[in-house]
Amino acid sequence: MGKIKENSTNNINKKYIQECDLSYAVCKIGGRWKLLILNRLKDGKLRFSEVRDRICGITERMLTLQLRELEKEGLVRRTVHAEVPPRVDYELTDIARELIPIWEELEKWGNKHKDLVQGHTVGAEN
Repeated sequence: MGKIKENSTNNINKKYIQECDLSYAVCKIGGRWKLLILNRLKDGKLRFSEVRDRICGITERMLTLQLRELEKEGLVRRTVHAEVPPRVDYELTDIARELIPIWEELEKWGNKHKDLVQGHTVGAEN
């Protein structure tokens, strides 16, 4: 595989994300599933199947990929217990717990914005 050009759009974007703390943070928790996974883990440890069962529509493959990314980023701790059958627990790390009040506020904002937009959509139809 070739080297990435210094002035390529992808390389410039990567540098910008590293320099802008807000963009960096959003990249770590962005996407369709990460915040949902983190939110399900806010009350304590869960097994893989418990996380899967609490998120409607996520596939096992996608959950596995997202949990691996969250673990790599230091937001989720994976603990393997030496039992038969093997048991694996997932829980938030301390740095991820700091996000709880932030995503709760974001959730409130999302609800308010959704109501506002739906109100304008309904009003525009009349």
